[in-house]
Amino acid sequence: MTDTRTSSHTLSTKHEERQISRLLNGLSAMAILFLTGIGTKAWYADHVLHAWVLWLFTIPIIINIGWYAWSGNQTVQKTGLLIIVGLLFTYLIASGGEGNTGPLWFYVFPPLLFYVTSLKGGTAILLFCYLLAILVFQFPDLPGVTAEYSSDFKIRFFATLTFESIFCFVLEAGRLQARNKLVALAQAHEHAARTDELTGLANRRDMQSRLNTEFSRYERSGHHFSVVLIDLDLFKRINDEFGHDAGDEVLRQFARLTQQLIRQSDVAARWGGEEFLLLLPDTTLLQALTLAERLRAEVAAYPFLHRHQSLPVTISAGVCSISTSGSVNELLRQADVQLYNAKENGRNRIAPRVRSQTIAPGPGSPA
Repeated sequence: MTDTRTSSHTLSTKHEERQISRLLNGLSAMAILFLTGIGTKAWYADHVLHAWVLWLFTIPIIINIGWYAWSGNQTVQKTGLLIIVGLLFTYLIASGGEGNTGPLWFYVFPPLLFYVTSLKGGTAILLFCYLLAILVFQFPDLPGVTAEYSSDFKIRFFATLTFESIFCFVLEAGRLQARNKLVALAQAHEHAARTDELTGLANRRDMQSRLNTEFSRYERSGHHFSVVLIDLDLFKRINDEFGHDAGDEVLRQFARLTQQLIRQSDVAARWGGEEFLLLLPDTTLLQALTLAERLRAEVAAYPFLHRHQSLPVTISAGVCSISTSGSVNELLRQADVQLYNAKENGRNRIAPRVRSQTIAPGPGSPA
């Protein structure tokens, strides 16, 4: 179940990353158009150097788009675009752009920054940009700085930028919180849809899906697998004599015992009522019989208790391997026939029966 939740979270994260990449490509295309247009305007306004600088900034943006299209590396795409935008804004603040309006373009930076990075990372980068702007504003004689700004402009710029940055931070924090709640809710629903509420094991729907997946794997690569269909003997008697709470407790204790005995790659499911099904990947019939017999012996010796009262619990099981079946349905039918044989022959036993020395554990045994 943990693997399922992790997989869902990973898929959600990848989907969001793809959305961000598409957005960055769109913003990059718009930036190229804006830089080309504003550069052309500056050219006709006789700001030749400013025009060339803006036009030159389109080159690394185009390279960044092309690199992402070729490599698909989202980290490089984000980092590259942020560096380009940072250098562009540094130039606009230092030069003033046209009419000392260059710093005003900085207002597009905070929302982009918080969206494509984390809240902590975005805040750190933004504080660095603040420091850079303060240096340019307070020390206009620094090399490369050609613009001078009035005190009133500086106050208004920092006040509005601070307000916008805080506003963007709060919005992004709220978006991330809502997104995490939705992901957690989706994972909870998915877990509930695949899990038996009483025992915590996989339910019939999830096991059916896993059986189909394992059968497809068997058809592709020939990896054998086996199943064990288990029934708790005379379970109705436990419910009648000790109550349904006792029956529920037996099911829970049996589920815990089963999970302790099977391998990590095996899957245990509540198949229905007091029936359980084990899916054993990469397991032959003899190995499955070994595990089933071990589980039968453990159950017979286990002290099932309810309110300090000992409960008589044994199991019967039918074992079948995919090597003797042509489909999942046929596999389950054969396991059901074997379970019926075990119950008809006195219960508390495994079918088919083999000699004890034949089912001795071998290499790769799940026991």
